Amino acid sequence: MTSTTKQLQKLLLFQLSGTRLFGIGTLKIREILPFRPLARLPHSHPAIAGAISFRGSSVPVIDMAAAVGYPQLTPEELNTASIIITDVQRQEIGFVVRGVQQIIEADWKKVKAPPAALGDRAFITGLLDIDGDIIQLLDLELLLANVYPESLETPDVALTDVQSETLKALNILLVDDSRVARKQLCDALDTKDISYQVTSNGDDALQSLVDNNDNQAPIDILVSDIEMPGLDGYELAFNVRDNSALKQPYIILHTSLNSEMSLSYANQVGADEALTKFDADELLQAMLRGAHQSG
Repeated sequence: MTSTTKQLQKLLLFQLSGTRLFGIGTLKIREILPFRPLARLPHSHPAIAGAISFRGSSVPVIDMAAAVGYPQLTPEELNTASIIITDVQRQEIGFVVRGVQQIIEADWKKVKAPPAALGDRAFITGLLDIDGDIIQLLDLELLLANVYPESLETPDVALTDVQSETLKALNILLVDDSRVARKQLCDALDTKDISYQVTSNGDDALQSLVDNNDNQAPIDILVSDIEMPGLDGYELAFNVRDNSALKQPYIILHTSLNSEMSLSYANQVGADEALTKFDADELLQAMLRGAHQSG
């Protein structure tokens, strides 16, 4: 392990309304296509513009502007629009955007959390200042949950009594900057009456790890998102592994990225596992593996 885990993340910048710039990480992106006619999807959410054939599969396409509360793109705007094909939470989803600008490299540590005044329904997870332009990083998990509310339902996971008691004995810390992702994590544990602590960013998570350790109740299992403002999941894992005063937890990096690169980085910084969001059974089974290892 090296002395730093600074990871420059590539971001695709694009417009939804006016000149305001938004961004998403390129690790989520499969391809960028010029707009083409879409097949209609009857009885779908109003923000779903239709479907496109992509590499032999039918992929739903969401009008991203409409999904986050802006006016739908007009037929004239669609003529010069782009479709971003993404791979998020185990599914391919297309997004129509007004215009793709460029791809930049950005230090995730410089991403700032959005102001609390924006409220729970803000579709952004962070703000990034690039040469005076404020880039809004979109919360794709919240956007998808708004379009597909059934995705928030947490299926019941079968655990034996021994497995349930094993998890209940653990000190578990969850960290994710997405409100939707935090709810999914919490619901998975709440349904089994498993206690936990939860934070919305890596800096608070690291402080919680230190405080719990100082209070003789060290964290056994750390479940962290990767892409977060401030201290991201990679750096959080590195800092934990680099702190010899901490009783070392079992670290599970939990991400919407379906990418071998993200898994490789996870191993480099000392994480024990990396999981793709969201499968409650996979998450609980990973926690059980952590319990057996720490036990």
